[in-house]
Amino acid sequence: MTLAELNALPEDRARAELRTCCASTRWATEVAARRPYPRLEDLLKVGDAALAVLSWDDVLEALAAHPRIGQRVTGAGRESAWSRREQSGMDAATDDVRAALAEANAAYEERFGHVFLIFASGRSDVEMLAAARERLGNDEAAERRVVHGELTKIVRLRLERLFG
Repeated sequence: MTLAELNALPEDRARAELRTCCASTRWATEVAARRPYPRLEDLLKVGDAALAVLSWDDVLEALAAHPRIGQRVTGAGRESAWSRREQSGMDAATDDVRAALAEANAAYEERFGHVFLIFASGRSDVEMLAAARERLGNDEAAERRVVHGELTKIVRLRLERLFG
């Protein structure tokens, strides 16, 4: 899809396309409403700004669309394909690392109440496991800041893939 195509879409279709990059309704609504975008940089700037003001409930809505790290991603849609690509560092993971990551995911979800989110592109299975374990030591406020930063990186990458 091109920016020109995004700019020309009806509002509801534009929001649907944008929600494949970030599942927050508020984010997609804000970014769709600010069209037209003459350049990718303009879209990225608005996307970042819209992410920066999301409430925690909006972030949780976005997180609900993300699979657990290390879990086999199923589905044929764009989001599923992106998740598989982003988590490709898990492709060569041993059973031991997969089991340890499943334990870390469960501990994380028990502690924070949502899926462990990490910008997985370019990270190995061992790096993701280490990050999950490390972030378990964060307090709630610190972890929310980290999650917000990770979500921002993921959304930027997806916008670049879709419109770049």
